[in-house]
Amino acid sequence: MLDRRSFLGSAAAASIATPLGAEALSSLPLPASDMFGKDPDGYWKALRGQFLIPTDVVNLNVGTVGSSPRPVLKAIFDGFMDTERMTQARSEDYPIWGYGPWEEYRAPFAAFMGARTEQMAILRNCTEANSYVANGFDMKPGDEVLISDEEHGSGEMPWMLRQRRYGVVVKKFALPKPPKNAAEILNRINEAITPRTRIIFVSHISTATGVVLPAKEIAALARSKGIVSAFDGAHAPGMIKVDLNDIGCDIYTGSMHKWLFATKGTGFLYLRDKSVMDRVWNTIATGGYDDPTRMADRYMQIGSSCIPTLMGLNAAIALADQIGMDRIEARGRMLADYIHAGMMERGAESWTSPDPYLRGAIATVNVPGVQRMELQDWLWTNHKVRIRGGNPSKLRLATPYFMSKADIDRFLGLYDQFRRTKGLA
Repeated sequence: MLDRRSFLGSAAAASIATPLGAEALSSLPLPASDMFGKDPDGYWKALRGQFLIPTDVVNLNVGTVGSSPRPVLKAIFDGFMDTERMTQARSEDYPIWGYGPWEEYRAPFAAFMGARTEQMAILRNCTEANSYVANGFDMKPGDEVLISDEEHGSGEMPWMLRQRRYGVVVKKFALPKPPKNAAEILNRINEAITPRTRIIFVSHISTATGVVLPAKEIAALARSKGIVSAFDGAHAPGMIKVDLNDIGCDIYTGSMHKWLFATKGTGFLYLRDKSVMDRVWNTIATGGYDDPTRMADRYMQIGSSCIPTLMGLNAAIALADQIGMDRIEARGRMLADYIHAGMMERGAESWTSPDPYLRGAIATVNVPGVQRMELQDWLWTNHKVRIRGGNPSKLRLATPYFMSKADIDRFLGLYDQFRRTKGLA
């Protein structure tokens, strides 16, 4: 293990060998759009070159964190070079901008998500957005929030904190593993609703299994009963095409650093209209938090912020738009189906829904007898393949668009090898 002095010495040596940012800033042309029709494999291979991930590394864990490609990194570096010159035109402009409406960043992302600018607040991550909702939603002791048993800690724990401090009730329903269809999920939610239910808070895409919940139908069910609908969309932006105003939900949170490959430290909070905003108190406050005319912008008033990260976000949106979300979504699903089929051939138990409507770019399987952490560590330490899952034997396999079938075949072959070494084959 490196101590601090050794780490600083090795870092200094590395910086001398390779100028900071030189690799990220080196330009590689994006493939022409018409290349997809002529040579689809070549098209995706060219996009793979936009990522700094070494060619011998396979990342099947985009569900935790994505890797920002060259156009995003260049936008970030250029942003820092511009802002840190301190030559902004107006006397009140500084690199720590944090009190303006940021419409040049909110508008592109809102459009990308099927929302209007005034409905969108850009925050630092999904955890912050979820905490805004759980801490700020107007509730009394005894009022219930209904969540699933597959929520991420950043979605569940803010509500558990609210329960401990203020006596609201966190009620859970169990998602089927896997759900056969949307009706099965809707029935479970409907059966769990009580007269005390004030808000339904569930993931759009389950972090545990990758199941794509029927968000539009859940929002309609909640609306029919006078209940607020809120979704944790940490996995959705950049994996599937999202139209928030078509979904019809009241609240939606998420991250951009996973499947959209934007800067780490970017998240968002969507609120449908003023009637919803009037029910969600700010829990971070500075000047402007109490101005209702600012709409969702008032939830962005969190003080000094890192504007170059938002410049990177704009570049990530531009890249996704250039590729096309329909194309990205289809590619991710195809690769997930491919790896899922490979695991089924190897006797795995599927936690991935058989309904195509409930599938995205994550395949989740259970492999009894295989210790997930042992396999995970073995794959990375010995073969530079990243996976993640849950103990004891769940594997969550995420398939970003730049992955190849050869990458997946490599994982499957290594999985077979591991099982042989453990006498499980």
